[in-house]
Amino acid sequence: MKDTVKRLVNAKAEDTIRLAKDIWSFAELSYEEYKSAAVLKEALVNEGFVIDDGIAGIPTAFTATYKVGSGRPVMALLAEYDALDGLSQKAGLTEPEPVVPGGSGHGCGHNLLGAGCYSAAVALKDYLVENNLDGSVVFFGCPAEEGAGSKQFIARAGYFDDVDFAYTWHPSTFNEVASKGSVAIMGANFTFDGISSHAGGSPHLGRSALDAIELMNVGVNYLREHMIDAARVHYAYSDAGGTAPNVVQSHAVIKYEVRAPKVSQVQELFARVVDIAKGAALMTGTKMSFEITMAFSDYTPNKTLAAVMDECLSEVGAPEWDEADFDMAARMLRSYNKNTLTNIKESLKEYFDREDITDILEKPLDQDVHPFNPKEFRYESGSTDVGDVGYATPTVMLYMSTACLGNVDHTWQNTSFSCSGIGMKGMLRAAEVMTLACIKTMQQPELIEKAKAELKKKNGGKYVCPLPDYTMPPIGKY
Repeated sequence: MKDTVKRLVNAKAEDTIRLAKDIWSFAELSYEEYKSAAVLKEALVNEGFVIDDGIAGIPTAFTATYKVGSGRPVMALLAEYDALDGLSQKAGLTEPEPVVPGGSGHGCGHNLLGAGCYSAAVALKDYLVENNLDGSVVFFGCPAEEGAGSKQFIARAGYFDDVDFAYTWHPSTFNEVASKGSVAIMGANFTFDGISSHAGGSPHLGRSALDAIELMNVGVNYLREHMIDAARVHYAYSDAGGTAPNVVQSHAVIKYEVRAPKVSQVQELFARVVDIAKGAALMTGTKMSFEITMAFSDYTPNKTLAAVMDECLSEVGAPEWDEADFDMAARMLRSYNKNTLTNIKESLKEYFDREDITDILEKPLDQDVHPFNPKEFRYESGSTDVGDVGYATPTVMLYMSTACLGNVDHTWQNTSFSCSGIGMKGMLRAAEVMTLACIKTMQQPELIEKAKAELKKKNGGKYVCPLPDYTMPPIGKY
């Protein structure tokens, strides 16, 4: 089976690499991925997939479906293809040199993610056709993971209701099925409105919206002592009320994001932030309103299916690196400053023996497969909208090495790796693992039912979107 999967993936490897490079060159930001979505749709149509475009009210979101026979089981692959602002970087270079100064770049490797899922979808389709087997392959084109997300809107619209299971992957520095979860998140814009006045001549007549925001920040800073260790609260000024210091600012907007391991914890913590905002408005004589703009559920892997993907990863193995790959990885690792390198060495102790780390960093590409830990209960501090899919259908995420050990996401270094030979090797290996996992899962109907029973315990039998019904995809607003 492994050899069959490798043959199927290799047959379309050139097309997959071309797609990854095209999407990397487009480097389109959240909800603006028109070219990236277009090339993926064109490639999938050429393979016989049927497109449902603009799903969940998002112009750059789509499904591509290939149905054989009865169409059961329905197998989903979750693709992303959005880039990040300010991370433009020439491919394969080990020193910073942007393609467009200040431009965007694939600093999280979503060009590889989207193209790798294309490869798996096509290989799986070819396997069904060659063997005259029933099943449906559904490629989900999911934009804006780096922004306000799309998968929660797609899940809320019911697109995963008929899906039997979903697999996806993410570019990484390690080869493993993700054991740790990722935390839930909720974000909102807080708007304060006051009264403008001359700050020198009649300050007593003004009611400062900027003061309200400042007081809100002070209140939230005191809140930080009284929340769980795994929680996070971030903020950014969206509108500080102007640049004239002699005018009392009558209008100001601040963005807040709250993270915690579980959706329920996020909701409770967010309610406390709202109370602080109300208090700031009361203290300043201003009016406050807020609008929730984004929310992701926490991600935890479906352990039933994670065991299948873990078996497939062990069978397929880590990417096969050559000396040129090791040389690039070592030079890229040296591009980080001393403090970052110290932190990298400390972080690697979780995966490798302490006495081996110095030797490993001379050839800093992961050559191992790290086993899935079904007893893991910890969470990474990041968030992803894959979590919402995981509450709607059994879902598992694979991590595959596409960059040097210790590489930091959302950096120019990662943009460089995302269009390198290292990135392409990891992408194709991830496609092999996902394809094999889909095949082994579809061959075991009882396993699918067990995975669904596990999901029912997690979601109570129904997906509940963490977003309020009024929140629509913030196209052009986030």
